[in-house]
Order: sequence, then structure tokens, then C-alpha cells
Amino acid sequence: MQRETRTHTIAATGDRGAVTVAYGPFAARAGLAVLERGGNAMDAALTTAVTQVAVTAGSPVSYFGIMALVYYDAKTGRISTMNAGWNTIKADTDPLTIPGGIDLGKNVLGTAVSGRTALVGGFLKGVESAHRRYGRLPWKTLFEPAIWVARRGFPLDATLGHEFEERAADLARLPATRAILLKPDGSPYHGGEIFRQPALAGTLETIAARGTDYLYRGPWADKLVAAVRADGGRMTRADLEAYDVLWSDPLMGRAGDVDIATLPVPNEGGVALIEAQQLAIEAGLGRGEHWSRSGAALRQALSVALARTVTYLPAGVQKQRYPDVRFDDASRMTDANVRAYWAHLARGETPLPIAGPPKHSDDVVVIDAEGNMAAITHSINCVFWGKTAINIDGISIGDPGSYQQALIDRTGPGKRLPDPTETGIVLKGGKPLLAFASMGSGLHERTLQGLVNVFRFGMTVDQAIDAPDFFFPMYDAAAGGVVLPLPAGRIPSSVLEPSGIRYREIPVAEMRLSGEGTWVAISRDPATGRIRASSNNRNNSTALAF
Repeated sequence: MQRETRTHTIAATGDRGAVTVAYGPFAARAGLAVLERGGNAMDAALTTAVTQVAVTAGSPVSYFGIMALVYYDAKTGRISTMNAGWNTIKADTDPLTIPGGIDLGKNVLGTAVSGRTALVGGFLKGVESAHRRYGRLPWKTLFEPAIWVARRGFPLDATLGHEFEERAADLARLPATRAILLKPDGSPYHGGEIFRQPALAGTLETIAARGTDYLYRGPWADKLVAAVRADGGRMTRADLEAYDVLWSDPLMGRAGDVDIATLPVPNEGGVALIEAQQLAIEAGLGRGEHWSRSGAALRQALSVALARTVTYLPAGVQKQRYPDVRFDDASRMTDANVRAYWAHLARGETPLPIAGPPKHSDDVVVIDAEGNMAAITHSINCVFWGKTAINIDGISIGDPGSYQQALIDRTGPGKRLPDPTETGIVLKGGKPLLAFASMGSGLHERTLQGLVNVFRFGMTVDQAIDAPDFFFPMYDAAAGGVVLPLPAGRIPSSVLEPSGIRYREIPVAEMRLSGEGTWVAISRDPATGRIRASSNNRNNSTALAF
């Protein structure tokens, strides 16, 4: 099951608990086992997330990556959010000079090698803080499945095998990384082969015994700082010692007859996802045909998806283009502002023009028998371990600074970097109905479509995921506007051509690096307690329930 690539979603139903993931069926099974032996939703979600890193060799997710969490505590009826995102480096005061850059259209691995691209991640800090606040089982139990798989090994699926092959030269650059991630002869692992991580197992055993101070204030921290600075980075022990997670009440937004609870600032995705749902209602999505059957509806859906890009425009340009629209976070979710903004979008005044036709992170969602809900998105936030390929005792250190120089500059040194994750819980009449998490470069588009499918078109979570979708819209200067990537063969030409949108159909093998997003969700009937979980439909994901 760990190596199986899905071509459709997996739905699972039950009454006592469920787990769904975007990647890593073994990790999902580990989480379900936690529920079966009496752990709660938080125990299961954290165990699953920790195991996901081990079964992906730290490539798309990392123990030194980032995490966003939304949690519903059934006993108190309270929703809490946790931000364990990147901290910028205090001594890096000229971030616009950080080397790097990723061109997904030409060279997906095209970043520069530099220790300055490393930021301070909070994944395990987040795991520890969330467990202290809501966990039930002992701390060390969260690591048992990950340690087991790190020591015994697991078979690489085709996707991860390809990543090893693509990054072989980078993984060979540093002796420590080469010893951990390549074969003894220096060659890469391939799909189907067993990969073991004894160094990682030892590190996780130490963390399970000593807590995350070992990483942020102990010997591991010294190794990390030395490795980053050896490659020109400016990270210090003070950057690690100052790191802490941010707990907050949720950002709440109304969308029709439901409320959405998600992460507030410094997260940027929460406002974007609520605004998108409100714009979808204003656009009439759900009152007519689905965008997979109507060219007009597809154009409306794309216009809604593009709305968030206005936040990247200078304030002066925003005011010039949309003089009657306000773009501060509070205003963006008001009915009057949404109506005014949609009036512009409906006239084709999107932040990025839509061209006419030519003449990669992980998700975990868990619900337990008591009704507790946990939704997690976590990521290494870079491509395949990162170009610099630093690995400290089995833990991958990514290069998220290599393409976020402008955002780091706006954020300032030694501060929390905003992130676009969209993770949350949907309620009706104060009762939670659904928990969801999304990831990938097309996470906004996938979240938009998933929630509209469920709450406007009346689909179940698995139907919503299996419905034809589109990816992250790409701006193409040669085409003079946005080109829409979408899975090949899912939306007929009789819909695509009348939409007036330039599009590109993506074969399965290219989807992950073509703006694909993943969205997984679990629904719970508040009257009966019946649970329905759904996995993603295009990778080695799964959904489990009992």
C-alpha cells in the first residue's frame, strides 16, 4: 500500500475515528492504530505527521520544516490554531541578496547552493507544543512508528525514487548527506528498493527521550549552525533558541450558511480561503452547472481563484485598478467588499489577465470518537530536500529562502514569515461538520474547489476530491496572460473551448510539478456521529476509519 499510486480517491466510513493523508498510507495506518488504542485526535494526527517525514526520507517534508494546525476540542467546544512556520534569520539584514530562484517552467531544481537559503523551522516544536496542550498518550509514543520504519526501512515508490535520481548530484555534495541519503557507492536509490535511515532513528530516539531542546538548544543545534555557516549562512544559536510556536484563536469567516475556522495572521492563506468562498457564492458557483460542464462556470471559477493575487500588487496599483475595494484583512471578508470586488472580476478585471485561446508538503486530518478534530499541513517548503542538500543526523534542512527573498525582506529579520497554507474546520450552527488540509503549489485552487463542491454542489468529501479540477494558474508572458493547467482528459474540449481560457492539459507523470494541489478532508454528521474520510486521488494517499 505504501507504494501504490491512486487514480481515484479512497473513501472510508466509521463511527469511532478516521485518518486521511495526502501522502503516506503507512503513516495513516500508524495514526489509526493510535486511535484504536485510546489516543485522541491530536495524538493520532501528530503521530501520522511525524511518520510521514520518515516514509518520505525528508524530501517533501522535514522535521525542521513548518506546520499549520487547526484543532477542535470537543469537550470545551473551542477551536485553537497553531503556527509553527519559518522564522527569518536575525543577522540576515539584506535578504534581497540571498542567492537562488526556482523556475518551474524550465529547471525545477535551479536554485543556488547557499546556507543563507535556510530558515528556522518549527515542525517538531509544533509537535511538542500541540502534544503538551492536547495530547493524551506519552510523548515518546508519537515517535515509535517513525523510528521503526527508519531502522527497518521501507520500499521507495516511483515518485520518491525519481526524486533520488533527480537530486543525486546535490545529495552527493556534502559527505554527511551522501552517507545518509545515497548508497555506499554514491549512487542513488531507485523506486522499489528498500531505504533505511539509521542516523534518523538515533536522532528521533534522542528527541523522544529529551524533547526538542536537543534540536534548538543542544548538540544538534550546534551541528546545524556549523553546517549552515560553512555554506555562507548567517544563522546562529540565538536564532534557534528564540524560536517558539504561535497559538491563537481562529480566524472566522462566514460563507453562506457555514462558518470557516482557519489560521489568522501571520498566516496569509486563511483570509484568502474565506474570501474565495465568499466570492464563489457571489459568482453563483453552485447555482448552475459545475465548471467541468460549463465554460462560463470554469471562467468564473478561475476568476475567483485569481482574486488572491491582488495582494501581491503594490497598494497604489490596487487602488488604481479597484478604487471601491479595500484589501486589508478585515475588509476582504465583508459582504460589501466581496460584492464590489466580484463586480470587477466578473468584468474580466482580474489581477492577472486571463489569456484567450491561441488562434509539492503533506496533509493530515483526524477525527476521533469524542468528536475532536485535528487538521495539519506541514512542509519542507522547497523542492526535493533543497538544492543545498544539508542533512544533520538524518534531518533535512531545506532552502525556502531561495525563492522568498522579497517576502523575507518585507517581514524583517528574526520574525515569523507569513505562509499561504489553508487548513481549517467548517461549522454550521456552531457544530463542526468537516476538517480539511491542503498542500502543493495549487493548494488555494484545490481548497476553493473542494469546499465549493461540498457546500455549494452538495457532494460528499470523496466526490468533491474526485470531481474534475484545475491547478495553480500560470502566467505566460508569451501568451499575454494566465494559462490554466488541468489534468488531461477530465474536462471535455466542448467546455474548455467556450470558456475562452488558454489551457494546458497535464499528463499524470507531470502533475506534481505543474501547479497541482492536494486537498483531503473528513466530514462528521453532528447528529449521528457518522464519519466519512477521503484521501487524495493522485498519489500514494489513503483514508482509514473504524
